[in-house]
Amino acid sequence: MLNALRLDTDRAMLLVIDVQSGLLPAIVEHESVLAATRQLLRAARLFELPVLATEQYPKGIGPTDASVAELIQQTDAPVLEKSTFSACDDEPVREALRRIDRPQIVLCGIEAHVCVQQTALDLVSLGHQVYVCADAVGSRRMLDRDVSLQRMRQAGAIVTTSESVLFELCVECGTARFKELLELVKAADQGRA
Repeated sequence: MLNALRLDTDRAMLLVIDVQSGLLPAIVEHESVLAATRQLLRAARLFELPVLATEQYPKGIGPTDASVAELIQQTDAPVLEKSTFSACDDEPVREALRRIDRPQIVLCGIEAHVCVQQTALDLVSLGHQVYVCADAVGSRRMLDRDVSLQRMRQAGAIVTTSESVLFELCVECGTARFKELLELVKAADQGRA
């Protein structure tokens, strides 16, 4: 690898933050956030990346969205319940991150300006390279989302998109993985993701 900042399948993982049914309808462009999250989960499976997911107080906010939960199950990833806004403030999540032991963490989820942002800031301070997928995070207000992306970038997180992550992980065309990746991209372009 020529560039240590580029995502690498041997060093990356996906962290899905609180994509829960009770809050999703209030999220601006929530269908797009869901589609990008599902695309990242399919890519994690394709590239054999470890996945970890969280749920914020599911008794009150509801479970993970069914379409996302199904893909999380296919990766055999744990879904950890938390009550703290930052996933890093939750001991079971910290322990899971230690076990996975990947320096690059791709983040998606809701809300961008609360749980995603606080988690990203903590992960950066812990020395991780954090990649926040702008199209796969959302908030109830677009201003909150946009300002949080700016703040995370200023703190050292890399703000990117889900499709950019997919191609960065793939590295080259002409491989079997590339052909599968193209199918993921085409499905997303046709609204089937």
